Amino acid sequence: MFAVAAAAIIVAMVITFARAVLGPSLYDRILAGNSFGTKTVLLLGIMGYLTGRPDFLDIALLYALINFLATIAILKFFRYRTMSPTMDDLRQAEREKAE
Repeated sequence: MFAVAAAAIIVAMVITFARAVLGPSLYDRILAGNSFGTKTVLLLGIMGYLTGRPDFLDIALLYALINFLATIAILKFFRYRTMSPTMDDLRQAEREKAE
């Protein structure tokens, strides 16, 4: 049963990778990258269970945290074009958003 779940996750990862490469917009690619990371966490958990090594769960949790932080950082970078926006950058972004 878990082997079938692992195979299904691998198929879903291939489809998600195709969306990340062929995505029509930047945000589709970022979402696909985040989904790929989530599927990787699931696959790590299942593989840890199948091999009888529970330390895979620690690796999966760490990878989930890194995946989340990377997604937030990438979205912030593409919104402000810098990793540390100043107040002037924030005001400019709000003005552009209002227009």
